[in-house]
Amino acid sequence: MPIKLTKQNTLPVDANQATLIGRAWVPGNPSGPSLIVIREDRVFDLSNHFATLSEFLETEHPLEQLEKFPGKHLCSLEELLANTHESPNKNHSYLIAPVDLQVIKAAGVTFASSMIERVIEEQAGGNPAKAKEIRTLVQEVIGDNLNSVNPGSEKALQLKKLLIEKGMWSQYLEVGIGPDAEIFTKAPVLSAVGSGNLIGIHPKSEWNNPEPEVVLAVNSKGKIQGATLGNDVNLRDFEGRSALLLSKAKDNNASCSIGPFIRLFDDNFTLEDVHHCDVSLKVEGMDGFVLTGLSSMIKISRSPVDLVNQTLNENHQYPDGFFLFLGTLFSPTQDRDEIGGGFTHKLGDTVMISSPKIGSLLNTVTHSSQAKPWTFGVHSLINNLAHRGLLKSQQ
Repeated sequence: MPIKLTKQNTLPVDANQATLIGRAWVPGNPSGPSLIVIREDRVFDLSNHFATLSEFLETEHPLEQLEKFPGKHLCSLEELLANTHESPNKNHSYLIAPVDLQVIKAAGVTFASSMIERVIEEQAGGNPAKAKEIRTLVQEVIGDNLNSVNPGSEKALQLKKLLIEKGMWSQYLEVGIGPDAEIFTKAPVLSAVGSGNLIGIHPKSEWNNPEPEVVLAVNSKGKIQGATLGNDVNLRDFEGRSALLLSKAKDNNASCSIGPFIRLFDDNFTLEDVHHCDVSLKVEGMDGFVLTGLSSMIKISRSPVDLVNQTLNENHQYPDGFFLFLGTLFSPTQDRDEIGGGFTHKLGDTVMISSPKIGSLLNTVTHSSQAKPWTFGVHSLINNLAHRGLLKSQQ
C-alpha cells in the first residue's frame, strides 16, 4: 500500500505561520516541474516568474519575491498531497523533491554518537554480527569523551594522541574531532526523490539504515535560505568494508530523499530554530517491527554555519547553490531479528522523519533496482523548460 500524504502527517505544527516552497510536477502540454508556494492550504505555481528553484533561491530577498508574485493557482494542498505517491494521476499535480539544479552535499560524522558507530563499522569490517562485541570494546576506550570535544581544539588533539596509543584511532574520528569536516557529494543533481516515494537500498546490502537529517538550502553566495528534511540512506556493510566504498554506500537509485517542502527563514523560523530542533525517526515494518529514534541538533559537534563554510569557500564554488545534509545523531543498534544482529531495513518498511517546525518526510523502502529508474536529468530539465517557454535570457 502506498503512503498516503495528508496535511496532518506532512506539515509543520505551525504551518499557518510557515513560508513553505517546493516543487510539483504540473500537468500540461508538455507537463513538467514547477516551483510552488503554499498559501492558506492552496498551491500556487511560480514557474512563470522563476524557471527553477535554484533561480528563486539566488534572489537576495526571497520573501519579497513571494509578495511580489502571486503565482497561478494549481489546486488545494490536500489534493496535491493525496496525488503524491509512487503512481500519481498524471492529469493532476503532485509533489516532487524540493531541489533541482543544486548540488546535493552531505556532512558526515558530525555527532559524537555517529562517530562511535562509524568506528564500530570500520572495526567490524561491515559485519553486523561482530558489531555488538566491538561496540562494547570501543565504548570502554572512548566512553562519552567525544560529547564535550570541540573539533580541532587542543583537547581534541590530546584525545587523538590517547586513541592512537590505545590502537583505536580511526579515519572517522579524524573528521569527527579533527579540524576538517567530512563533506561529500550525496547524490547527483536532480536525482533526489520526495516525500511519498520509494527509497532504494542496494539489493546486496545486508546491514543498512535510514539517516534522519536536517538539510539546508544554500545559494551560490553561501546564504542559507531555509531548511528541509532528508534521509541519507546508508549501507553500513558497504562503508564498513572500506571507506573507499562511500559512494556505493551512499549513492544508489532512490537513495536520497528530501522534503516535503523547504521552510524559508523569516520572523517565525530562523537558523537558531534549526540549531535547537529535534529530528525524530519512526520505522514501521510489515513484520510488525517498530523502531524509533531522536536526533537533537543541539548536540551537533560542528555548527551549521561552519559546515556551510567548509563546503563553499575560495576553494570550491557552487554557481547553482547546494543542499547540505547536516548529519545525524541517530545510529540504530536495536536488534530486529536476532540478539546481536542489530537493525537493518526490510522491504516495505515505512520511514517517517519529522521535526515540529519543518514537517515530516515519509518514504517506503524497496531495492534500488526496483525503484523507479532515474531518467529526468539536467538535459531533460532544460528541454522541458524550453518547450514550456519558461527559459528567459538573463540581462
